Parts: sequence; structure tokens; C-alpha cells
Amino acid sequence: MTKPTTIAVIGAGLGGAAAARLLQKAGYATKVFEQAPAFSRLGAGIQLGPNVMKVAAVMGIEEQANAIGCHPDFWFSRDAVTGEYLSRIPLGKSAVERFGNSYITIHRGDLHQLIIDTLDPDTLHFGKTLVDIEQTPDEVILHFADGTTDRATHVIGGDGIDSKLREKLLGPEEPTYSGWVAHRALIRGEDLKKYDLEFEDCVKWWSKDTHDESVDRHMMVYNTKADRSEYYYVTGVPEPAWNHGTSHVKSSPAEMREAFHDYHPIVQALVDETKEVTKWPLYERKPQAVWHQDRVVLLGDACHPMRPHMAQGAGMAIEDAAMLVRCLDEVGAADYQQAYELYRLNRFERTSRVQKVSHNNTWLRHDEDPSWVYGYDVFNVPLQQPGKCAA
Repeated sequence: MTKPTTIAVIGAGLGGAAAARLLQKAGYATKVFEQAPAFSRLGAGIQLGPNVMKVAAVMGIEEQANAIGCHPDFWFSRDAVTGEYLSRIPLGKSAVERFGNSYITIHRGDLHQLIIDTLDPDTLHFGKTLVDIEQTPDEVILHFADGTTDRATHVIGGDGIDSKLREKLLGPEEPTYSGWVAHRALIRGEDLKKYDLEFEDCVKWWSKDTHDESVDRHMMVYNTKADRSEYYYVTGVPEPAWNHGTSHVKSSPAEMREAFHDYHPIVQALVDETKEVTKWPLYERKPQAVWHQDRVVLLGDACHPMRPHMAQGAGMAIEDAAMLVRCLDEVGAADYQQAYELYRLNRFERTSRVQKVSHNNTWLRHDEDPSWVYGYDVFNVPLQQPGKCAA
């Protein structure tokens, strides 16, 4: 039964799409507005911890994601030069037993497609770039770049780090360039078979721990498919400034060789088999206290963008979506201000901690207990009630 409210989700990325799926599943009339002209399979990998797979189960995509994705038995951290193992974090069956769900690595586009396919197609609108909103006592009027308007009783901002809704709530403010870039590339598994080397399912190669960011760098590598036909890497490399004026640029194997010239032969093989590679600036913001105003509420990168060094950025957005819907059901959409504040209170501390650890780039470099991340269950964690400040 449809509940007496209409919710507009701005942005159909992973966080926005997850929010729309969970809202529609809970019975809320929901429509989604995405600025891209159509869905596309973006060329990047993503890691889904058990904390995120618990949400995937409720969204109804867990079985498909498990079938498509790779299930690494370990997260390995290795010294970039010697190949020495710095940590072995058990995943595989151990993750299911300890944390209640699997740990998978998958192509981001494949995961995104699974979520998009669960949505009512009549509610998904592409080519809609939000340019302004008007809030009235009863609704929000949405203005799009194509000259059209729409209306909703509530609006969720899943529109990323350059969120127009965040700007409307807090004013214009550029995110902070971190001084790091990420190179991203996909390699055919078939092309690696000629090497007498072991290309592990999930491994991060770390440079020497000098505490000097100017010389530090890393490469995270994992399979994105169950049949191991696609191998993906993403790097973190210092770059003093980003002056390209675009979201990413083409890189080259030559640039990769320069950045990782002294790395282990396994990394050299990956660079040698790189056909196409892109380079992306890494942006972040400090934790912000304001997540909502009147009928508008933010989630994911719109309110807590972070470096990808914990592989939890999308995970936090998906958790946000689940907690937001939980709080709307807990309080009732009619009392949306209380619901939004309950949501913020129950997400602020966790997302801020993940932002900090991601910024420091220390996650799983050495053996540690990842339970506080992977063991989290957004649907069953006790709710902190208003009156206890989380900011």
C-alpha cells in the first residue's frame, strides 16, 4: 500500500538508487531524477563488505550480486617492493560466519544495474539536471535545466560531491582537493595467464611507511567477476594540484610505470597489460553538522565525501539510504524533521570515523579487527535517540 507522501530522489548513483529501491519497497511513492542521459556501465570496481551486503539482501539483489561478484578469501596487504605480507584479513567463509554476510568484489556498473533494475521504470527520469528548488510549507518545487518542474513532499539529495541540494542548504563551497589522484584500469584476466605470477583476488600494495605523503602511494587490486575474467586496479598517488577542470583525464601506461617503477614484478605485469587507464582527483570534506533543512535531506557524498582508501564510500551512502528509510518508518513521514534528525544522529559518528580513517589511509595495512565496519547491521543497530549530541 502506497504511503501518503511523495519523495523525490535527486541522483541515481548507488546511494540514490538504493534509497529509491528501499523507499519503493517500503511503500513510499518515489520518483528519481538523474542528470545523466541514460544508464551506463562505468568502468570501475567496487568492494562490498558484509555491512553493505546486508542492505543488498533487503533490496533483493544479494543472490544476484553473490553470483556475479568474486568472493576473495582474504584481504592481503603487501609491501610494494619485497612483496612481504603486511596483513592477511580473513574474508570468504570467515566473513559470513563472523559478520553475517559475504564480502564480494564486483564491477561497479554491474552492481548499479542490479539496483536500477529493481526500480519502477516509470519513476526513473534521466536527463534531469537540478538547477534550483523552492520550499513551501507543504512541498518542494524542483526546477530542472531543461525548463521542466516537478513537485514532491520530500526531497533526498543523493547527487554527489557537487550536490546542488547541498549548495542550497549550506551555500556554495568547493570540496577540498586531497592532493591525491586515483588511476583506474581494467585488465582482461586472460591477458595475465602468460605470467608465472599469482594475481590474488584482493590485495593492496603499499609503499614504504615513511609518513611522508609526497612519496607515498599504493595500488589496490581485485577481481570484479566470479570467473576472474576482469581484474581491476585503483591507485592512490600524490599530485600537488588538479588543474584539468574535468572530473577525470586519460592517463597512460608510461605514467603508471613512472609512478610505480620500483614496485613488485606483479605490479609491473599489471602495468604492462594496461591498455587504457584514467586518472581521477580525490576530493573530500570535513564532517558537516547540517544534513537536512525543512523538507530536504542529504546522503552519501552530498554530505560526507571521502577518499576511497577504505573501499567504503559507496557503502556509507547505501547504509545512509537504509538508515534514512528506517527512521522515516520509525517516526513517520509526517514528522519528517524528527525523522531526519534521528537519521543524522545515527549516521554522523560512523561516517565521520570512516572519513577520518579513509583520509589517514591506514585501513587494513596491518592485521586489525575490521568488525566495527563489517559487523555493522544498519537495520538492527540500536537507534540513538535525540537529546544525545552526535556532532
